[in-house]
Amino acid sequence: MYGSESSTVPEDLERTAFRRAEKKYKLYYEDTYKSSKKKRKPKPVDLSEVLDFNSILESYYQNVELPHGVVPLRCGFDRPVFSLENRPGFYFIPGALSVKEQCQWIKESLTSFPQPPNRTNHNAFYGPINDLFIAANERKALVADWGSNSECDPSVSNGGVHGWKFFEEHEVSSKGSTCKSVSALVLLRKLRWSTLGLQFDWSKRNYDVSLPHKKIPDTLCQLAKRLATPAMPLGEEFQPEGAIVNYFGPGDMLGGHLDDMEADWSKPIVSMSLGCKAIFLLGGKHREDPPIAMFLRSGDVVLMAGEARECFHGVPRIFTDGENDEIVTLERQFSHEDDFSALEYIRSSRININIRQVY
Repeated sequence: MYGSESSTVPEDLERTAFRRAEKKYKLYYEDTYKSSKKKRKPKPVDLSEVLDFNSILESYYQNVELPHGVVPLRCGFDRPVFSLENRPGFYFIPGALSVKEQCQWIKESLTSFPQPPNRTNHNAFYGPINDLFIAANERKALVADWGSNSECDPSVSNGGVHGWKFFEEHEVSSKGSTCKSVSALVLLRKLRWSTLGLQFDWSKRNYDVSLPHKKIPDTLCQLAKRLATPAMPLGEEFQPEGAIVNYFGPGDMLGGHLDDMEADWSKPIVSMSLGCKAIFLLGGKHREDPPIAMFLRSGDVVLMAGEARECFHGVPRIFTDGENDEIVTLERQFSHEDDFSALEYIRSSRININIRQVY
């Protein structure tokens, strides 16, 4: 599902309306001969058709006419909720999370959520990794454990690796250049997903109840239950059973897809945005349906239930430049010295926590 600026797409998808929108908003760089990758300038993109619920919220409070098709929901929730006339089951709650809550879940997403038995995209190659965020802050490296061999053995294939352990950088260098190792900081930056509660099997695209797991933290459950209220059938309460945490870096995108592995689509997916601003595309039931583009900012919450669960959706781009007002707001909350590493990470990243009722 993830892609980057260099990803390729089958030719038959190039012609769909959803794919054209992805290409329109995707990050491309100016083709300047002398510039390095770090200094390349992003190409300008026309954002005039992107819905901005920040502005919509201001218009709502000032009793100004809202954009065509955007409807305020009368549901007794503690803050304004908006729906779209032509996308039943979709709800947008701008600024649903306080700055304090945003910082709390950013730190949890980096420290607690990738911890075993929760699985991440690194499991397939490295197995369970404990305390990745701490190791990255301490500039450690993950080194192959060759079992009884005291030194790294270059003649042994990867199948001979018994596991991986973190070591200080000076310890890694003393093991020699043939030792298989990878920086914890690199692994943190390449973290793309972690799963909470019931574990999702990406290869089979279903939930594997046989995999070890812990329940979703109670504080996150209670928050999700409250946020899900506008999209829940009358008299029913949302039951969080599984969650996927997505991590986006510069140039990352999440291609158009459906979340269709849960048993009851009348129950919403509760999707919380943290960190850098992103563009979210909400299509229709077919890739040929033109999608609606909207900004997702830190603290925004999206609910997708019922018919909206059948709509293709994705994230073609995040914005990591200096125009992210939400990051400036987070900086004020991340003022403690212990928070510096989390702040450095989120300045160029986006985290999305989406919580599901599986059964």
